[in-house]
Amino acid sequence: MAHRIGRRKNVKKGFQFTLMVVGASGLGRTTFINTLCDADVVPKRECDEPEMAHVEEAIKIKPYTVELDEDGVKISLTVVDTPGFGDMIDNEYCFQEILGYLERQYDDILSEESRIKRNPRFRDNRVHALLYFITPTGHSLREIDIELMKRLSPRINVIPVVGKADTFTPTELADFKKRVMEDIEHHNIPIYNFPYDPEEDDEETIDENSELRSLLPFALIGCEEEIMVNGRKVRGRQYPWGIVEVDNTQHCDFAKLRFALLSSHLQDLKEITHDYLYENYRTEKLSRSAENLSD
Repeated sequence: MAHRIGRRKNVKKGFQFTLMVVGASGLGRTTFINTLCDADVVPKRECDEPEMAHVEEAIKIKPYTVELDEDGVKISLTVVDTPGFGDMIDNEYCFQEILGYLERQYDDILSEESRIKRNPRFRDNRVHALLYFITPTGHSLREIDIELMKRLSPRINVIPVVGKADTFTPTELADFKKRVMEDIEHHNIPIYNFPYDPEEDDEETIDENSELRSLLPFALIGCEEEIMVNGRKVRGRQYPWGIVEVDNTQHCDFAKLRFALLSSHLQDLKEITHDYLYENYRTEKLSRSAENLSD
């Protein structure tokens, strides 16, 4: 009963949720973020000097916060964008920057928990999920994909997605998804796979999580423009061969991923972050401190 009352209070005051988006330039990260929030949250990158367009830029970590209303539930959503990831020949710096950012948020919480008097205005900026945009090569995961997901999964719920999925035919997309998941299993990468317990969970939860798990990696198509389809406005793209609708679950997985992130699995992602990922980090950090003191 106490848990239910807690949930009701949360719904009343709203939720805070932080999502990181990582992927190489040109995979539709900016469009995805703006489509997810239904607002111009991240400005489009424009290069004033065309001759400088090829110059590699170091990764930047940029948080954007937007207030959303999802069926009457207020969500303060922070999206952390990572422009510059994967654009350099050596991406070691990118890995370190992202991991450093995630761990700094954990350090802030650890420091706050250690205070005798807590700061009532303290904001918890821990990142609850990371969407990793896989380049739609049609082959399998690249070394950079494997390395990033392996390094970050002990610190964050990693959810793989395929950017610009409309470059595939339905058969090509299904084959690519299958190969990606085989690679993830082969390399033992612990992604967030919508976990459920067949003995503990009810049938509805098992069915919902099984369906979401079967969609991994989520196929995404981003588009902020609206077009007319059968007399109604939809977000989508017009091609010579037909129309792709962003919110149509027959065309891509955007709508189902959005609902999972901002509704059905928001609380689960937050709980795993706090109860498992943060606790593991906290134990590691305090154990190291204790060892250093005893040396």
